Amino acid sequence: MDKLLLIIKREYLAKVRNKSFIVLTILSPLIIVAMIALVVYLAKVNSEEKRVIAVLDESTFFSRQFETGAEASYVDYRNLSLEEAKDSVRSSGYYGLLFIPRGSEIDAVAEGIQFYTKESPSMDILASLEGKIKTRIREEKLNDLNISPEVINSLGANYDMNIVNFSGEKNVKGITEIKAVIGGGFGYLIMMFIIIYGAFVMRSVIEEKTSRIIEVIISSVKPFQLMLGKIIGTSLAGITQFVIWILSAGILTFVVLSFMGVELDVLHSKANISPEAMETLNEASASQDTIQLYVNELMKIPWGTLIVSFLLYFSLGYLIYSSIYAAIGAAVDNETDTQQFMFPVIMPLMLAIYVGFFSVFENPHGPIAVGFSLFPLTSPIVMLMRLPSGVGAAGVPWWQLIASIVLLILTFIFIVWLAAKIYRVGILMYGKKPSYKEIYRWLKY
Repeated sequence: MDKLLLIIKREYLAKVRNKSFIVLTILSPLIIVAMIALVVYLAKVNSEEKRVIAVLDESTFFSRQFETGAEASYVDYRNLSLEEAKDSVRSSGYYGLLFIPRGSEIDAVAEGIQFYTKESPSMDILASLEGKIKTRIREEKLNDLNISPEVINSLGANYDMNIVNFSGEKNVKGITEIKAVIGGGFGYLIMMFIIIYGAFVMRSVIEEKTSRIIEVIISSVKPFQLMLGKIIGTSLAGITQFVIWILSAGILTFVVLSFMGVELDVLHSKANISPEAMETLNEASASQDTIQLYVNELMKIPWGTLIVSFLLYFSLGYLIYSSIYAAIGAAVDNETDTQQFMFPVIMPLMLAIYVGFFSVFENPHGPIAVGFSLFPLTSPIVMLMRLPSGVGAAGVPWWQLIASIVLLILTFIFIVWLAAKIYRVGILMYGKKPSYKEIYRWLKY
């Protein structure tokens, strides 16, 4: 145990005292905050920019349809030919010219509408213009059928299904997806941590192997102890770095945004939403009671269980993959030779993210979600996507949670056993690029 603690201490101090580690720890929060500040600034500038569109309407159908709004200003052109209007728009530097030809039928007029721009217009502007035209065509056709404005307005009424559980409590839509996103966030953190700091373990083994320090170390320490010490020491260094990043980035972000005088809701400003979209949002916006229901549902998430499960699945998942990374580092002489082994290691993690999101969003208790939440190489990510629903009758069954943890532990023991056998032979092998066939022979020693 004393030797294991010495190895953990050595690995931890070696990582945190490394110049690149210190520089990365200091610069990363600064870069992240600078990017956030840049995005917020650009969003603020973009929200303040209003495009000017000239409208040459020769018909009688769209006289009041194009009114200045938050996303664009409309200039009404009258008594001008199309060529004169084009020249005026080009000389004025307007965003574009909307030409509506004359006609007695709105369908024929709509087919002849053209939008002239210097370059390809944005999708937001096109959607806004098309929405105004479609709305006007619909109103005109309903008027031709002698349908009253009240009936026309009622046609656009929204309908929301009432969702109630069997105990009589009202539920809200989309809460399953929200829970999956929360769990997916935890799972994504695990994946990134494994990829980044698992590779640190591999590089550490390669460095010691190529410098021949490993020959001295293993004369007094068992390969299993050395490997386990590297994994734990590197993980502690990684946790230290992440904690520093979170704290410093959070404080710096608050200070920078306060200094810029930018409110955090600038990205959601109504200035970025067209009047039609704003009207839809206003009609569909949740009442205070509905918002409270969402808050209550979020409060019902077993955060304690989720955090404990995150720590447990993170620890087991990291130990499994770090053992694989350490075995890869022991089998090769340089980092270039690791490329042939990296894809099989990363593939289960990527598969867990993508399949997990698709399956858990659609059906968190379906066979695919359950299967991937039990498979040890994907369960640390997929199971965390399912756990925000709770454990028990309404969430993940207890037997699935227990089976997943037991399979993780057994898989960890098995992979450590395999990795130790590779480690034992590979750390003393130099000058030869190993193949899968040769590594398989090492497992028989």
